[in-house]
Amino acid sequence: MTAQVPRGLAGVVVTETMLGDVRGREGFYHYREYSAVELAATRGFEDVWYLMLNGALPSAVEGAAFARRVAELRVLPDEVRAALPAIARASAASGPMAGLRTALSLTGAAAGFRPVFDLTDAERRDDALLAGAVVPTLLAALYRLGQGLDPVEPRADLGHAANYLYLLSGQEPAPEHARAVERYLISTIDHGFNASTFTGRVIASTGADVAACLVGGIAALSGPLHGGAPSRALDTLDAIGTPDRIQSWVRERVLAGDRIMGFGHPVYRTEDPRSRLLREIAVGFGGPLADFAVEVERQVEAILAELKPHRELHTNVEFYAGVVMEQCGLPRAMFTPTFAVARVVGWTANILEQAADSKIIRPAARYVGPPPPVPVPAA
Repeated sequence: MTAQVPRGLAGVVVTETMLGDVRGREGFYHYREYSAVELAATRGFEDVWYLMLNGALPSAVEGAAFARRVAELRVLPDEVRAALPAIARASAASGPMAGLRTALSLTGAAAGFRPVFDLTDAERRDDALLAGAVVPTLLAALYRLGQGLDPVEPRADLGHAANYLYLLSGQEPAPEHARAVERYLISTIDHGFNASTFTGRVIASTGADVAACLVGGIAALSGPLHGGAPSRALDTLDAIGTPDRIQSWVRERVLAGDRIMGFGHPVYRTEDPRSRLLREIAVGFGGPLADFAVEVERQVEAILAELKPHRELHTNVEFYAGVVMEQCGLPRAMFTPTFAVARVVGWTANILEQAADSKIIRPAARYVGPPPPVPVPAA
């Protein structure tokens, strides 16, 4: 008897990793041996990036040297800089994520990326670090060009999160906004074998270059069921509008079988720890949006518990991510791209880990069509 294959490969173990894990029943996830939420509360983005690539947190000296190197790599190659206006025009209807796929491919070609199969470990790491460093520059440039603005040159004196906000607005961000976005970025660097991470690893298993692997991950992240949800979750708050409409709006959609964006997760069976972290940040900023989001969360969870008692549904990372990014002045078109700024670090760490194994990922599919062979009919 043939074993049943779970839909979406849920729970199927496909490899071993030292990068981290998600323990859904406990509401806990970690990078290496450290709680990801604790890292977001206590360390900077570059330190956690160093951890993912090197397997240990840096000393103060190592961290400073790593941050300087990242800052040096933010500047785009001339060939890429010259092509960005055309890429921005071509992707205007689709947005910066679509443009990023093309721009990152061009960056890899301009930087001379070669297949990871042909590279040493050190060469792979160099390519991975360059790709992670330029993604914020590319995204911000594409966004500004789409708004009719000139791109802003990166600043080496700003941390990764602060520099990203500066690249978008042309203004040095308030420290509290930079830190809030930094905590969000740290919390979303990696999250188990999600769709985009798995996609990147599959491509890496073929021996392709780092840019090719990342383009696959970006394509997966752009989907509304993966990274495309933060702005949609905020759109839900807009659609509800006022507290007195929560009950009717939510009940109507749940009974119709619609999904409430920002609620539920394929792994967590308890509260998403990333949502808890971001709720804390949002409430710390305060204001009508945060208050409304908290009330929507409370009522939606109660309604879902009543109408779907067999499922425990809570807010996921996208719900409060949208609130925090709105509070920090990020345009909604840049919510999913901001997710990519963080996740590119996790993708590159996974690419490097996968590249160390020369076995290509080649699963099988069960054929369920009409029994073959059937004679081919005459034309």
